[in-house]
Amino acid sequence: MKLHELSPAQGSTSPRYRKGRGPGSGNGKTAGKGHKGQNARSGGGVRIGFEGGQMPITRRLPKRGFNNIFAKTYAIINVRDLNDFDNGATVGIEELLATGKIRKAYDGLRVLGEGELTKNLTVKAKAFTGSAKAKIEAAGGKVEVV
Repeated sequence: MKLHELSPAQGSTSPRYRKGRGPGSGNGKTAGKGHKGQNARSGGGVRIGFEGGQMPITRRLPKRGFNNIFAKTYAIINVRDLNDFDNGATVGIEELLATGKIRKAYDGLRVLGEGELTKNLTVKAKAFTGSAKAKIEAAGGKVEVV
C-alpha cells in the first residue's frame, strides 16, 4: 500500500457544507445567519465568557487559595512495594515505570516508609522520608539521592 492509495473508511466523512451558494442549495442568501444583527455581521458574535453585559461568572465567583507555580509533584512509592525486586537490585524511577509501580515520573521519586522491607536494595530517588531511609538501610540496602 502506498500513501496515495489511503482513503478514509466508508461513511466516516461527509462532504463540506457550502453555505450561501444560491436558493437551490437550501442554505443561500443569508446562509443560515438570519437578517442583520450582530451575529450576521462579518466577525460578529460575542467574545468567550461574555454573558450579555451581566457580570461574568469568572468575575462573580471569589478567588480561593493559592497556586504555587514552583511546587514540585513527586511520584510516590512505599518501601513495602520495593519487596517485589530481587536482592541487590538497583531501583530507580525507570525500573518502577517499567514494572508499573508508578504511572508517571512527575518531578522525581519520593520514597515513603509505609510497610516493611526484607530485601537489600540500592534505591535512587529525589527524596526519602526519615523512616524510609532507616528501613532501607536496616535491610542492608543503600539510599542514593539523585
